[in-house]
Amino acid sequence: MLANQPLADRLRPKNLDEFCGQEHLVGSRGVLRKAIESGNIPSFILWGPPGTGKTSLAWIIANTLKRPFFHLSAVHSGVKDVRETIEKAKKQQFFNQPNPILFIDEIHRFNKSQQDSLLGSVEQGIITLIGATTENPSFEVISPLLSRCQVYVMNPLGEKELKSLLHKALEKDLYIGKFDIEITEYEALLRISGGDARKLFNALELVVAGESDKTAPEKIIIDNDTVLRHVQKNLAIYDKSGEQHYDIISAFIKSIRGSDPNAAVYWLARMVEGGEDPKFIARRMVILAAEDIGLANPNAILLAQACFESVNVIGWPESRIILSETAIYLATAPKSNAAYMAIENAQALVREKGDLPVPLNIRNAPTKLMKDLGYHKDYRYAHDYKGNFVKDEFLPGEISGTRFYDTGYNPREEEIRRRLRNMWNDKYNY
Repeated sequence: MLANQPLADRLRPKNLDEFCGQEHLVGSRGVLRKAIESGNIPSFILWGPPGTGKTSLAWIIANTLKRPFFHLSAVHSGVKDVRETIEKAKKQQFFNQPNPILFIDEIHRFNKSQQDSLLGSVEQGIITLIGATTENPSFEVISPLLSRCQVYVMNPLGEKELKSLLHKALEKDLYIGKFDIEITEYEALLRISGGDARKLFNALELVVAGESDKTAPEKIIIDNDTVLRHVQKNLAIYDKSGEQHYDIISAFIKSIRGSDPNAAVYWLARMVEGGEDPKFIARRMVILAAEDIGLANPNAILLAQACFESVNVIGWPESRIILSETAIYLATAPKSNAAYMAIENAQALVREKGDLPVPLNIRNAPTKLMKDLGYHKDYRYAHDYKGNFVKDEFLPGEISGTRFYDTGYNPREEEIRRRLRNMWNDKYNY
């Protein structure tokens, strides 16, 4: 054991039976286990959060199948490194020998040309590619390469798996095992890990190192307070540029749309703790106020706009209060997507019908020639009539009577429906 070797490396599993979690892939009925047992694995991409065993699984597969193994990190490798590795792989091809495995960590960091350089060797079977990524391959891996690879999803480790890893460390690690350690509370360790085995082991090492510095401790008791004392900060798992950024803002918006203020505030807190840009959050609430609340409560967009302007001036940490107030207001407001659907419907018809002519009576007539051609003729000025309304035709003749705006089912829009029905009678069937 190297003195400076991290606990996660010291306890890296050597075979599938030692591998923790991902039962859907490597359990007794897992698709990857079956492929490994058959000795015939396809090129594939492992997609999942950090610390779920992507690198370990790649090593295990190579060792189990006794294949040459090449490891590149997309952070440090370029096209030249890829080509050199492929050339090495070619030289190891003998008769019916299985092809080498090329493992590329963080493959999403490869640009298009770097990914292009892999295509030929994957297609010709020179290498079996195993890519690891924390980002959605649909967005980060080029289509030609993605079509040649299976995608397997790696899940964050659950409580059961994380506790199992802790007990493994206490029982089997040569350094940790020297101490008499009892874990009386798991909550802080599990929370800090966030389903990441590497973070879990790092936290355990910090705690043991800190407690073992005490004069000849007879026993090390690990509880929540001990963990938080040594692991100074519980870092939220939140990548502002990654997939989770979009997942959490999606959950936030859907919670507001679903009129759940509690869920909305929770997802807001996740973004606040993760250091999300407050202007990004506020901007999305302005959009939501128009799309999902609209005319059911026109004040919603005013409040959302005020929130956006306020966070531009104030910033963290006080902005969280303004964002919270706005999120709760929007979540508890009546909902209507009628305005959103109106423009959607209108655009669809425009795309279908093309540029229909503007009726002559509502055309602009700035010149005598236009007036002589009938532009603006017979136009009736609404304010000259009782109630500031006169029944006229404002749509092209071909689509006359088409209803784009269908009022939502809320008190305010029900009132709008009654008013429109009184004005237009049965023209739009309100």
